[in-house]
Amino acid sequence: MNCILLPATNFSLPFAYINAPAQIEHINNVLGAKVGDTLKIGQLGGNLGTAVINEIVFDNIQLHDVQLDNLPPAKLDVTVILALPRPKVLRRLIMDMTALGVRDIVLINSYRTQKSYWQSPLLARLDEFVLEGLQQGVDTIAPHIRLQKRFKPFVEDELASLITHHAIVAHPYSELSLLSYLQQLALSQNEDYPIKTNLVKNTVLPSVVCIGAEGGWVDYEIELFAAQGCRAVNIGTRVLRTEAAVNVILGHWLLHSSV
Repeated sequence: MNCILLPATNFSLPFAYINAPAQIEHINNVLGAKVGDTLKIGQLGGNLGTAVINEIVFDNIQLHDVQLDNLPPAKLDVTVILALPRPKVLRRLIMDMTALGVRDIVLINSYRTQKSYWQSPLLARLDEFVLEGLQQGVDTIAPHIRLQKRFKPFVEDELASLITHHAIVAHPYSELSLLSYLQQLALSQNEDYPIKTNLVKNTVLPSVVCIGAEGGWVDYEIELFAAQGCRAVNIGTRVLRTEAAVNVILGHWLLHSSV
C-alpha cells in the first residue's frame, strides 16, 4: 500500500480513523508506524493528503491533523474491453488496470472465456481488488467496471457509443503493429508539428482498447470489432500472457499522459 484509502464515513475533519484489518496490519507490520508518525492517506472518491497517528489499538487506529489538499491523478482517457480471464488472473488485472489509471473497464464474454469463469466468487470481490489497485497507484477514483455476458449484442449495439476517438483490438496475427498504428495516428493528427516530441504531446490516443483472454480473439470476434471501426494491431512476435499484454499496451497511454 502506497497510501491508505478510507471511506468518507471514516472522516470527521481534522480527525479520521482506520478500522480495516488489512490496513491496520499493514501499518503495524509493514510500515512499523508508531504514534506521532505521519501517514499518506486519501478519501475514496476525494482528495489525497496526510494524517498523524494519534492512537493505535488492536482493532482501530485514530488519526488527527488530517489534511486532504491534493487532487488525485487524472484518469487515462481510455475504456478497456477485456475478455473475462481466468479467475486467478482477474485479481491481478483489475489491480493493474486500476493502478495504471484506466477510466472504464468492460469485462466481456468471448469464445475462449469458459462459462465457469462467470460463476467465480472473485467477481463479487472486484471492489476489493480496485481498492488494492488504488492504494498501489496512489489514487482515489475507482474505475467504472461493467460486466457483459453477451458478446455480439454488446459489440453491435453498445460499442460504437464508447468510441469517441478511434479504437484498437489486440490481435497477434494482424500485420499492423501497435507502434506503427500510433505513429500513423500521430502523423494524421499533427501535420503542422514536424518535431517528434510535439507529435507525441499533441496526439489523441484511441479511446477504446479491446484485449482478449489467453489465446486472444477468434476471427469472428475480430470481424465484429472491425465492423464497428476497431483496428486490429499486434504488439510483436512474442506470445504474452493476458496480464503482460494489458500492461504493455496500456503503458503507451500511461507514458503519453506524462508528456
